[in-house]
Amino acid sequence: MQSAPHHRSRSRRAAAAALAAGALAASLLSGGGAATASPFPEPRASALPSPPGGRHVKVLVFHASATEESPTVDAGIEAVESIGLTGPQDQRFKTVATDDASVFTDDKRLGTFNAVVFLTGGGDVLDPEQEAGLEAYLKAGGGFLGIHDAARTEPYSDWFTGLIGARPAKTSPTTVQRATVEIPDRGHPATKSLPLEWKRPDKWLNWASNPTGTVHTVAKVRESSYRPGTGANGVDHPVSWCRDYSGGRSFYTGMGGTAESFAETDFRDHLRGALLWTTRLSRADCKATIDANYSAVRVTQPNQPGQQDQIGEPHGLVVAPDGRVLYIGRGGGTNEAPVVTDWNNPDIGKGLGQIHVYDPATKKVTLAGALSVFGNKGGGDELIKVEEGLLGIELDPAFESNGWVYLHYTPHSGLDRDKQVAERRVSRFTLDRATNKLDLTSEKVLLKWPVQVHSCCHAGGGMAWDSKGNLYIATGDNNSSGFSDGYSGNNPQPSYKGLSFADARRTAGNTHNLNGKILRIHPEPDGTYTLPEGNLFTGKEQDEGGGKTRGEIYVMGVRNPARISVDKKTDILYAGWVGPDAGAPSTTWGPAKYDTFAAITKAGNHGWPFCMGNKQPYRDRNLPDPTKPLGWYDCDAPKNESPNNDGLVNLPPVTGNTIWYSPQGGAPDFPRDAAGVPSYKNEEATYLLPWLKGGGQATMDGPVYRYDAAKAGAGAWPEYWDGKWFVGDFYDADNPRHAVLTDPKTVGKGGLPVTAESLKKIIPVGQGGIRNLMDWKFAPDGSLYVLDYGRGFFTSDSQSALWRVTYTGGAATPAAKDLARKAAQ
Repeated sequence: MQSAPHHRSRSRRAAAAALAAGALAASLLSGGGAATASPFPEPRASALPSPPGGRHVKVLVFHASATEESPTVDAGIEAVESIGLTGPQDQRFKTVATDDASVFTDDKRLGTFNAVVFLTGGGDVLDPEQEAGLEAYLKAGGGFLGIHDAARTEPYSDWFTGLIGARPAKTSPTTVQRATVEIPDRGHPATKSLPLEWKRPDKWLNWASNPTGTVHTVAKVRESSYRPGTGANGVDHPVSWCRDYSGGRSFYTGMGGTAESFAETDFRDHLRGALLWTTRLSRADCKATIDANYSAVRVTQPNQPGQQDQIGEPHGLVVAPDGRVLYIGRGGGTNEAPVVTDWNNPDIGKGLGQIHVYDPATKKVTLAGALSVFGNKGGGDELIKVEEGLLGIELDPAFESNGWVYLHYTPHSGLDRDKQVAERRVSRFTLDRATNKLDLTSEKVLLKWPVQVHSCCHAGGGMAWDSKGNLYIATGDNNSSGFSDGYSGNNPQPSYKGLSFADARRTAGNTHNLNGKILRIHPEPDGTYTLPEGNLFTGKEQDEGGGKTRGEIYVMGVRNPARISVDKKTDILYAGWVGPDAGAPSTTWGPAKYDTFAAITKAGNHGWPFCMGNKQPYRDRNLPDPTKPLGWYDCDAPKNESPNNDGLVNLPPVTGNTIWYSPQGGAPDFPRDAAGVPSYKNEEATYLLPWLKGGGQATMDGPVYRYDAAKAGAGAWPEYWDGKWFVGDFYDADNPRHAVLTDPKTVGKGGLPVTAESLKKIIPVGQGGIRNLMDWKFAPDGSLYVLDYGRGFFTSDSQSALWRVTYTGGAATPAAKDLARKAAQ
């Protein structure tokens, strides 16, 4: 280890300042103008090799301080030395430590180091010439690692601020506190071996300006796990990050504020990974979450006047293996299209459910076909409007050879105007892949069932395949919560011609009804289907007299699952559904409206209309007076005692959900009494997922991204996002538009996500962006397609569009040719 007097750099700065002042005075005395004088040295030609350092990897630990030397310096130097002397042979390096800033003006010496570590304290430790030397080192391709107080160094330098990425707030806490660190990056060498949730003590810095979006965050500290004090950064509090900067590589960690930190095995692993990247011993992606590295482009044009030649009322999309995008219009027409609301008129609610095809190779849109659907009644209250129509689309797993397209829709021909009951069906059609035209005569009806349409609104519609060729079909419960004050849809009283339309126990809570469910079937080549093993019921149960279950049901107790997806790597089903309308919890009736996302690993009951969220019960109500509350539902042993139930009374236990949110915040939870009933008092709520909240709420479940290097195109999202689940909302205010990471140990068991990253600047929100997210899917080439519903309901307008979001950040760094040791990948 090499050392030098701690104050040598200060004396050099004083000499440089005196020289600069003398030069300025001489210039003014000789008649020269102020503009001809400068206190900074003239730029000099750098003799640094590019990139600095070589196979015999060396790391410089610089630890000067303008104030008293930090007590962490010796521990930090020892840790870096130990890291360099241990681990695999091809990852080892030599460490040199100094507080002599003259090293940054000695190109011959500086050029031998692969990376520079700043263990500096606060203040100005480099004179202008020395800072220029550090800048030249980065420009030549050098690596930089800053630790904790390094963020206080060179406080007047904009370039150094950029190198670090952020400056500490003056109000950062000064005491050591134990906190939870979230690790969103599971691929970077600095974090891939760390726990998903890393609990450790340190001094946690707040940031004067949050660097998220301009740096690539690899670790975040969870503010709810400690006391961040004033100046806290909130739910997104980066603590370690990296980026390519000024020609080189910069990594910074706000951890390491105590000497004890450097003795921690996990923290040393964190530093080891950072040094592997900064020294060029390994490559890493430090670009994936930088907002500027993404481009969102609208790929469809506004419709021609009076037509829907480009897009119908957006309702769903799917991407074919060859990259073509098929997207559907629910049934609302153009603004000029006639809307029939009179039930005496045979054309009541008649609309066109359109299928369009966008071909990225030609950038052309083709109207593939249109179905006559019941789904065009316009707006109004829940006894007027309708949300039926063309609701979902999927392609057969063998689409490339057979051209089969599956559509989930409500045909107008199946409408019973007298009873106000329609038919929902899932059918298979054949697409001519040469012309992009759908053969409407090729229809094979796989499955059909009745839905009441006297009252609106929860149609569901999404579909998805698993790896075994099973088709999942999401169906809504289509009941009004307006007769239960926006709480549990369990009012048995309202009916039309004997059919209840406000009691979801007839639908979602009914084991013998296909509405309010996620069904799972195995389509067969002849247009029929079989039932796979592992559904919630077989349909042959003899409980309670028999004949009270349907074998197609995989998930019951969901309200309006408009979007579902299946991660074919794990076959986990992901779903989101819309909650009722109550704006706040009630101590009488139960929780407020919870919109819900669930990662589902096995068949189960997800609660509606008995329980919501993490098994928070509603209050029962029944005849003769449904306005009077009865007992609280038992989420572990729910009973369906509705007079409208023709299924089992004794239901499967409720499974807790992964994400739920209300107008007040994300994942509200309450103290519970001895019977397990929450208090439902707003002032007593704890918000377990503070990164989101609702308001206007309409969940739009997205995909789990899977990076495929063999198929990745130029715009593919990077591998960083692999395994992350995309969750969003139709509305773009405070509602979710995030990528979340779940813990494999708790996923599907009610476990909360570990961390979440906002996508609102990558998938841009707001009036000029994708304001009303209706569906989103990744293409085989790794780009993301997003449907924007538009700015009006029950129609398509000039903002209704298909968008494509691509990554433009380039490959991991350093380039393979610049690795210090070519064998280390």
